[in-house]
Amino acid sequence: MSATAVHSLWTTAAAADPIAKIDAPKIEYGQLAPTLVIVGAAIVGILVEAFVPRRARYYVQMFVSAVALVAAFAAVVALAAGGYGTTKAGIAAMGAVAVDGPALFLQGTILLAALVGLFTFAERRLDPEAHGNRVDSFAAQAAAVPGSESEQKAVKAGFATTEVFPLLLFAVAGMLVFPAANDLLTLFVALEVFSLPLYLLCALARRKRLMSQEAAVKYFLLGAFASAFTLFGIALLYGYAGSMSYGTIAQVVDGTVQNVTPALADTMGNDALLLVGSALIVMGLLFKVGAVPFHMWTPDVYQGAPTPVTGFMAAATKVAAFGALLRILYVVLPGLRWDWRPVMWAVAIVTMLAGAIVAITQTDIKRLLAYSSIAHAGFILAGVIATTPDGISSVLFYLAAYSFVTIGAFAVVTLVRDAGGEATHLSKWAGLGRRSPLVAAVFAIFLLAFAGIPLTSGFSGKFAVFKAAAEGGAAPLVVIGVISSAIAAFFYIRVIVLMFFSEPRPEGPTVAVPSPLTMTAIGVGVAVTVVLGVAPQYFLDLAGQAGVFVR
Repeated sequence: MSATAVHSLWTTAAAADPIAKIDAPKIEYGQLAPTLVIVGAAIVGILVEAFVPRRARYYVQMFVSAVALVAAFAAVVALAAGGYGTTKAGIAAMGAVAVDGPALFLQGTILLAALVGLFTFAERRLDPEAHGNRVDSFAAQAAAVPGSESEQKAVKAGFATTEVFPLLLFAVAGMLVFPAANDLLTLFVALEVFSLPLYLLCALARRKRLMSQEAAVKYFLLGAFASAFTLFGIALLYGYAGSMSYGTIAQVVDGTVQNVTPALADTMGNDALLLVGSALIVMGLLFKVGAVPFHMWTPDVYQGAPTPVTGFMAAATKVAAFGALLRILYVVLPGLRWDWRPVMWAVAIVTMLAGAIVAITQTDIKRLLAYSSIAHAGFILAGVIATTPDGISSVLFYLAAYSFVTIGAFAVVTLVRDAGGEATHLSKWAGLGRRSPLVAAVFAIFLLAFAGIPLTSGFSGKFAVFKAAAEGGAAPLVVIGVISSAIAAFFYIRVIVLMFFSEPRPEGPTVAVPSPLTMTAIGVGVAVTVVLGVAPQYFLDLAGQAGVFVR
């Protein structure tokens, strides 16, 4: 047959074939604006690294990152004001992303936390100047072997790892999508997008580089395992429901799905796929929030990572991961409530008690805050278990309150220094209240908030979560939560007593005077802690309005 005949056959077939017409995807760019702004700025940040002279990079990156975070937050506020959190809530991007109250509230919290975290990233006054150049918390040249000649040359030349700013933005982009994901593939892609930059950021400490790199490797290996479990769970759930979409899976679980094909009828009867798949996905999310028994990475990574990264990671990752966990449990698996609630009870109880009890034995301030964050994950899980609208809003409020206290507390940790950099051993904090009363007083406010003392944001958050859990029928859990809080209060108060009622050591650390950037970060932390403690009602109402998931 001649070539022309084949060609005419081909064109005729194409004309007759209705499948040849592929519809273009319909993307609601306005509703996805917060994420798109951050991704765009992160790409600009990479171009800055390539084309802007080394001297100017720090200022350009700082400017691009700050403008992007503010613009993205403005976009979130505009969407919320436009009713996308309530009446106009819906599914965008061909079913991949939900734009609803919880998504917008959590995105706003993540963006504000990232902006405050950015100020600690950009701090350049704490370390003494090296060869006439101001230095930040990050390695001069990330690729140089610690202690090698090339590293010394990089320090001498005044190099700085300004790539941390685009990495921060990529992590934020993933975190924005993670709690808003409306299908399992989007969830997994968002998980990887925010995890990979964090693995890198953990390895970039200027001081104690080997410890920092060890922390990053531990985090990467355990994170890779958690991602693999999540992916395997996604595969099993897809096998069970024949769909990646949250809504469709929920219908198959409930038994309300409309058109049941013979293949779907076969897998729908197989509860093992559903139970194992759900368990693996939830396990991956519990790893990210640092719940026991998936918490083993937390203390090592918090201690080894550069402190600004620890603060940002401790706050923002928790917000994103709890948002995703809430959406999976409340939107995809409400029909499995009787199966997952008892498991979550056990996880919450073990997490609260283990976090509080093990923290008592810690001698390093960053490890102590790590175990404290594990205990807080347990308290937040109490709100997740409530399975009521109040449960959702109390978790949203707690996450907002907790994130600013955390960043503020880690910002204070960066100020207390000795010859080797940050003085994180608790014995060195003795008498800090006499040497630097203001810094010690601010840290005491954050510790009291962590302990849940009245008139701090920690009390309002705990009260909201425990009230929701009690009304949701989890009263025994609340009793254990209160006991855990009492145990935790012991080690917070112990640090305060150490700072104010111990004699300062003659060779003790000094308190560095920070630039306005870190002062702003700490000031915002204190302001949020006090305002949410003294007058929380407006923010509780805001979280209440934002507490409805679109299905």
